[in-house]
Amino acid sequence: MGSVLFTDESRFTMESDSGRLLIWREQRTRYHQSNTVERHNYRGGGILVWAGISLGGHTDLHVFHGGTVTGLRYWDEILDPYVRPYAAAIGNDFILMDDNARRHRAGIVEEYLEDHGLERMEWPARSPDLNPIEHLWDYLGREVAALNPPTRSLHELKQGLLCVWSSLPIPVSDNLINSMGNRCRQCIQVRGGHIPY
Repeated sequence: MGSVLFTDESRFTMESDSGRLLIWREQRTRYHQSNTVERHNYRGGGILVWAGISLGGHTDLHVFHGGTVTGLRYWDEILDPYVRPYAAAIGNDFILMDDNARRHRAGIVEEYLEDHGLERMEWPARSPDLNPIEHLWDYLGREVAALNPPTRSLHELKQGLLCVWSSLPIPVSDNLINSMGNRCRQCIQVRGGHIPY
């Protein structure tokens, strides 16, 4: 796991609503597929960010400015300035973990990775429970929400995200990465369903 860079994008908004749904369920059925509702709804203005974590370190937080993130933007704004230098620092064992988003699988991205000898980890579709960086987004959101004074504009939200990310304690991300063995075992037990991570 020490040579893997786990990466992802996340959107942060000014809304304080967590988007969580409350449901009634039978005991010991918390993570059954029938009791889980996935929602991807981003109301109002927001900020899209990208970052990567590995054992012992992390990339800077990148903020995307306006427009749709395409394969070309992913290559230009992420792969060249962040991933390639990070891979060089890790060495020959480097493995990139990104998800199956269309922009990550674009032909220009595949060509870039091949041209630069960057290996990509195979990753199952729609498997956020397995990616340790997903839990850092939750941590980052809670830390920014706790800032005093609270953020009141998208500019303040951006500054808060950058500030909190830059002071991210390495043990927080290391603990999440080290949980991968348990995370994968639990996912196999529930045959790809949701797990309590």
